[in-house]
Amino acid sequence: MRENQLAAQVVGEVKKAVVGKDETVVKVLLAILARGHILLEDIPGVGKTTLAIAFSKALGLQYSRVQFTPDVMPSDLTGFSLYNKDTGRMEYQPGALLCNLFLADELNRATSRTQSALLEAMEEGRVTVDGVSHPVPDPFLVIATQNPAGASGTQLLPDSQLDRFALRLTMGYPAPADELELLQRKLRGELMSDVIQAAGREELAQLRTQVDRVFVDDVILQYILRMVQATRNHPKLAQGASPRVAISVAGLARACAFLHGRDYVVPEDVQYVWVDAVAHRLLLSAGGAGEARRTVKIAGEILSSVRAPRLR
Repeated sequence: MRENQLAAQVVGEVKKAVVGKDETVVKVLLAILARGHILLEDIPGVGKTTLAIAFSKALGLQYSRVQFTPDVMPSDLTGFSLYNKDTGRMEYQPGALLCNLFLADELNRATSRTQSALLEAMEEGRVTVDGVSHPVPDPFLVIATQNPAGASGTQLLPDSQLDRFALRLTMGYPAPADELELLQRKLRGELMSDVIQAAGREELAQLRTQVDRVFVDDVILQYILRMVQATRNHPKLAQGASPRVAISVAGLARACAFLHGRDYVVPEDVQYVWVDAVAHRLLLSAGGAGEARRTVKIAGEILSSVRAPRLR
């Protein structure tokens, strides 16, 4: 079976549980193939948790979920050391992060200390308990959800945390026809129960290897960098895109090319992921209500203003 056909099967399985959000499903898979983490920002009840569980089933990944509240402690994520009186030693008890797919539900309700514990796992691929580091399993993926800023009990995630997410996606309300289908399938019990495993951890590793082999011409890299530079010079932005953003966009574009059955990146691949990969990493000169919408608009304006290259 061709690798991109296997990826299409994964998408097909997830769509059994997530109705009418095909583009969101595809973009989550892009981030997974590019070894990135995903932030889902939306109101409660639109299917964010369902999306994460469906991907864990379709990819055969060990799944763990934490509902974040202010009283969730770092040790709930990283684990802790417990004295064993039989051996006379302290023994490590794994926390919720020791899994393949971790769902951080309503992450922006957590304290900064707890968010920092998650940040280490996302960036370094490990957790540290009592001065000892423990690697997280491979693969390791975080899908975090957050309610919009201003919702009761929430606070904005710090810039350093946002920068670790490859994509920020919004699901939104379903279309009327999709919502009717969702209700009908839910009443028949045909949502999550219909999702079967389409690939496993070994197959996912193979897919990622194939994505890594996708060719990116220097003119595409220069195209990405011109747009990154435009964010740094934008008069309404206090902070533009970092080098990490350029690397992330290139990786996501590779995954996009792979899903389209190509072994090379074209400008359309970059354009498809640009706004979702960049907007949440931009900082306005003067923050305020509606900041997310404003950075999305700015990212879109930059995409429109920078001329795409022509490949020979």
